[in-house]
Amino acid sequence: MRVALDATPLLGTRTGIGHYVAHLAAALAKEPELDVVLTAFTWRGQTELRGLQLDISETGDPRYQVQSRRAPARLLRLAWSRGGVPPVEMFSGAVDVFHGTNFVLPPTRRAAGVVTIHDLGFVLHPETVDRTSLAYQRLVPRALERARVIVTPSHAAADDLVEVYQTDRDRIMVTPLGVDPAWAATTPASPQWLEARGIPPRYLLFVGTLEPRKNVPVLIAAHALLRRDDPNTPPLVLAGAAGWGDVEFSPDDVVWPGYLPQADLRRLTAGAAALILPSRYEGFGLPALEALACGVPVVVSDLPVLREVTGGLAQYVPVGDVDALAATLRITLDADDAGREERRAWAATFSWERCATQTLAAYRRALTTS
Repeated sequence: MRVALDATPLLGTRTGIGHYVAHLAAALAKEPELDVVLTAFTWRGQTELRGLQLDISETGDPRYQVQSRRAPARLLRLAWSRGGVPPVEMFSGAVDVFHGTNFVLPPTRRAAGVVTIHDLGFVLHPETVDRTSLAYQRLVPRALERARVIVTPSHAAADDLVEVYQTDRDRIMVTPLGVDPAWAATTPASPQWLEARGIPPRYLLFVGTLEPRKNVPVLIAAHALLRRDDPNTPPLVLAGAAGWGDVEFSPDDVVWPGYLPQADLRRLTAGAAALILPSRYEGFGLPALEALACGVPVVVSDLPVLREVTGGLAQYVPVGDVDALAATLRITLDADDAGREERRAWAATFSWERCATQTLAAYRRALTTS
């Protein structure tokens, strides 16, 4: 079976979707029955795409091909939202299956189409997304029409698809994301590494892009309440790229090291007193699962998807409730760190190999579905 993946999310700064595509491609490329082709829809990123052999996997050297051609992404998306040209085979070459890994499924000439819909934030919370994501309001309905199989990372995301788009549940396959084993094997960052970045030995941690959907201002406000009542409360570390929307904080209370490479992020997570994900909405919530893999206590918004992903092993707080979040953080900081091994064991049930196996099943179904 020859399968092409949209590898555009691998280019530039890696977000959660970029890590999903990287790990999925690496795992799929180890499947003996697959010939994996990576393609991208970009004008400037072709050189970077062809250099991905160096960094797509931190373990091993997966087999895949890169086949693409330069094209303006915005014009392509506009064309694909309106009609059936150009077919994706112009970029990937002839393939049996084309997998749109990031909400968009281009028209195909003969290939069976599979698309990953990570979440429906652009419909359910449009005020929290940027202009690029708002374009999914046009592109996703087209993708759903074209796809033989739709993939989601969680049952909660699948439920949203059924509710919002009345999608036939039989067309949806849930392929939960994985956790690289390196997370469980990571040791905390050294005092020297932390000191160089202005981070003390004890700290609270948020991981993610600083964007409205992540509700970072609520976390900052809750942390400020804690610091007001107890000046010895550990500082808050925000590990992630700048996004959009206003996020204001005092450098005396909050440390922002910015976007970190995965190895550094693992060390930072492993040493945290707790990881907090106060999101208004998520399609999966991978940072919470990765923190559990490190054995770290986790505090998250009380969303169905985050209960699904964390398996009841986190502390759950009503969305946007500053007082409840502050109180839960205080309890978490004061509690004995029990449950570390239970957290690790839960996270170990999520693997990229399983994600790839379930995605391969989606490809097989797409080939047998008319």
